This record gives sequence, C-alpha cells and structure tokens, in this order.
Amino acid sequence: MTTVSNSPAPPAGINELMSNMNPKKKEVDSVQADTDKFMTLLVTQLKNQDPLNPLDNAQVTSQLAQLSTVTGVNKLNATLESLKTSYQSSEAMQATNLIGHGVLVEGNKLQLQGGKAILGVELDSPADKVQVVVTSNKTGKEVATIDLGAQERGVVPIAWDGVPDANALGADGKPLALPDGGYTYRVVALRGGEPLTDARALSFDSVASVTTNAKDGIRLNLPGKGAVTMADIKQVL
Repeated sequence: MTTVSNSPAPPAGINELMSNMNPKKKEVDSVQADTDKFMTLLVTQLKNQDPLNPLDNAQVTSQLAQLSTVTGVNKLNATLESLKTSYQSSEAMQATNLIGHGVLVEGNKLQLQGGKAILGVELDSPADKVQVVVTSNKTGKEVATIDLGAQERGVVPIAWDGVPDANALGADGKPLALPDGGYTYRVVALRGGEPLTDARALSFDSVASVTTNAKDGIRLNLPGKGAVTMADIKQVL
C-alpha cells in the first residue's frame, strides 16, 4: 500500500538553507553583545591592516584594555540595576507593613480629640530650651505652651492633654481642657539665649495605604498629609 502525502518532502538541503536565511533569535545580554561586536571589529581590522604598516602590540593592547573597561562598566550597571530592583522590592514590603501605624511627618497641624493629641519636634542640633506654642484655629490666639526643657538633637514625640496655659479648674477640681478641634503650633528652640533655625514641627498622621508606580516610586498615603515618601517619615509610633 502506498501512502500519498499532500505536502511533498522538501529537497535535501532546503532545511539548512531556510535555517541560514531565517536564524532563530537568541537572547544575548548587552555585555556579551558588546564584546562580540568589539571582537568582530578587531578581527576585521587585523585582517585588513596594511602589511607594510601593521598594528603594533601597544595599539592592540590599548584596544583590549578599552574592551575590558567597557565590559566592566556594563557589568557594574547590570549589578546596580539588580540591586535597585531588590531594594525597591524590600522598600515596598517595608512600606506595606506600615499600613495602620501612626507616624510623625513634617507639619504644624494637630487635631485635638477627647482632650488628647500627638505631635512632635525635630531638632538638628541640641537646644537648651524647647517650647511648643499652640494656637487655636477658631480664635487665632495662642492657647497653650508646652515646655520640653533641654533636648538633644533628634525627634521628640509629644503627647498633649489639651490643657490651656490658664490651667483653669472645673467643678471636679480637674484642669479644664480645650475644646476638640483643629490647632496649629510652632516650635521655639533656644541655645545660649539665641533662637535655633533648625527646629521643626512634626504632625501626627497614620498610613492608610501604599501606592507604587514606575514614575513616583513608593508613596505612603496619609489622610492628613497626603502622599509622602519613606524618607518623609520621621518616626513610626
């Protein structure tokens, strides 16, 4: 019995010819590709050099040194890209772990709730005397001064009870607290009687979510402050 095929077998050698005409694409890294190009150019240059004026050893050695330099730079770039990717993944994981945590970021606003509020101060240098002056958003008047005394450089978290400077007492004999609401504050820091300019107010916020994209990188979304970077977080509470 004879079997007839509708697709006759190609003539001998046609497969090899087609393979040469349509070579399969291979994944070649940039370092190897640059090396291959350089070696091809060098071999071509040696083949076509003037027999009466050939390349001397110094010229060949110089070109090989250039190849080594380019190869080393490319490998370094590849390593740095790998480290960058690894760092971004680690930073994203760290940022995700902050969701739901309270943080201190640069700012001068606080929200008094239930007679309690959290704020902070950041000092770039030691101070002999540090005070936080609180102003009411409703009246625009200074209502409280929080005395922190002498402080070293760094971040100082503060828990405020909302008690005004007057320290008025209620019927129960306890100090009357200021009404809940929004307040602003400023930091007054002195050293040797001179005011310091490197003292900053820190406001309390919480991490609600994390956003990651190629353009902006990793951003922590805070209800009060908005989107901030990991570097903007001064302290996690």
